[in-house]
Amino acid sequence: MRKAGLALLLLFSLFILTLSFATLSFAQNEPKRAPSTPQERQRFLSLTHKLEQNPLDKGLYEEKAWAKKWLEDIPDVNVNICAPLLFGLDFVREQNKYTPQLSYQATFGSAVYIIEHPDKKGDTTAQYIAGVESALKAYSAMVKSEPGAKSKALDDLLEKQKQGKLADFVREASKGCDDKKEGI
Repeated sequence: MRKAGLALLLLFSLFILTLSFATLSFAQNEPKRAPSTPQERQRFLSLTHKLEQNPLDKGLYEEKAWAKKWLEDIPDVNVNICAPLLFGLDFVREQNKYTPQLSYQATFGSAVYIIEHPDKKGDTTAQYIAGVESALKAYSAMVKSEPGAKSKALDDLLEKQKQGKLADFVREASKGCDDKKEGI
């Protein structure tokens, strides 16, 4: 009975994350505004790098809300969303309280890749890898200031990164994402 309850909670959490990302992806279907400006892209890049260094900085909350809305509205940076799968199912099962934050960081990292490599915006695997690497930077910073944020699944990904195996893991994990091709 307890396993059934845990499985139901896991499925519900995954459903909520998927619903959140689906809302973002559907928002992009109809452009709400003109393409992004160089100043906005620079603001977004700067924020994403700040979040990699200090993801728990409450002073960045308004900027993060702006970034989420900006990604929803702009027609020229379309991110393929797959963060929960990219971290692996073990991460989803852990019920880490920072799962949504790290998922957004992965999305932001993917967007940074698109902005910095506009000629490679169709390379979803490279986007996913950049997103996971950005989230791992944020996770590492998070654990330094809050050891309770530890995640065995993310520690395993950090180990894969050290061994040069992260790209292969992400490539394999993202196979389930390629069918979705959702844009933020």
